[in-house]
Amino acid sequence: MKGTGALTLADGHVYPGELLGSSSAQGEVVFFTGMTGYQEVLTDPSYRGQIIVFTYPLIGQYGISEQDSESRQIQVSGVVVQTLANNGLRSDLADWLVASDIPVLTQVDTRALVHHLRNQGDQIGILTCGTSSVQEQSNLIATVSTKQPEVYPTDYEAGHIVCLDYGVKKSMIEALQERQMKVTVVPFDTPKTVIDELKPDGLLFSNGPGDPSQLDHLIPEIKKLALAYPTLGICMGHQLIAKAFGCRIEKQHHGHRGANHPVRQLKTGRVFMTSQNHGYVVQADSVQKSELNVAYEHINDGSIEGLLHPTHPILTVQFHPEAHPGPLEAMVIFDQFVAGILKQEVAYAGS
Repeated sequence: MKGTGALTLADGHVYPGELLGSSSAQGEVVFFTGMTGYQEVLTDPSYRGQIIVFTYPLIGQYGISEQDSESRQIQVSGVVVQTLANNGLRSDLADWLVASDIPVLTQVDTRALVHHLRNQGDQIGILTCGTSSVQEQSNLIATVSTKQPEVYPTDYEAGHIVCLDYGVKKSMIEALQERQMKVTVVPFDTPKTVIDELKPDGLLFSNGPGDPSQLDHLIPEIKKLALAYPTLGICMGHQLIAKAFGCRIEKQHHGHRGANHPVRQLKTGRVFMTSQNHGYVVQADSVQKSELNVAYEHINDGSIEGLLHPTHPILTVQFHPEAHPGPLEAMVIFDQFVAGILKQEVAYAGS
């Protein structure tokens, strides 16, 4: 079903287009700068509840494939593009979005829209066949986290990682399995007593959607867990661990969402090109008064991209080392995490 529609932002700006699908959507309107990887983005739980604007002018040109999804379903609330390809393939993106009841606004001046978001900041919007008022969103992590433990075995188990699931991507689990680690994914609010019974060799605090303040009530438990086991925090996990050890988190004017963000490792000066998806960052001034040290920084804006505990095997990264989409050079983070566990010593990047 096609018809006229529009994206209405919280500040009143309206961007018209052609609406594909019969439903409407509300969510934080954010933009992704990668040229490819649209399927991974659409199924990444970190995008839960958001309306994603693709900056590349043609989306859907190579169809979709089952193995590229990062979760079992499309996670975004809506999609905004300049041109949506209609390639006639069985794996057509437009058909998949419509069948999943995800509204798509096409024929939009996405350059003007992204320019506005860069100037005015990410904000809530509504995608519909008419204009409407918008409202703030509620807790999103509970909607994407597993409801019960799930075990991902390997042929040879060198160790066991428990993943606290704030919206974990499939490729994170696969990265650990490729390194011969069994992974048990548990609900985001699983208490330490239950995790202790699983006897993990290390913990992964995963990525996830929304504001980390959603989980302020769990911060004391998160600190206990991080101190008890070798720990890796990614994206949302990075922010939660940072809060647990005394850092403050602030909202970015407009988030980092793309596959070409340069990050510098402070100790060595090595630069990684990274995949990123976040709208909150660790406040730089707060790190000096915390228990953590800065390990990585964003080259473009100097924002905190990774933290390291000086005496405990705890590393956090704001970027996505598993990529998907994006370059794979930061996969070394998983190598060092697993090496540190197997050797029972701190072997993290930046140490």
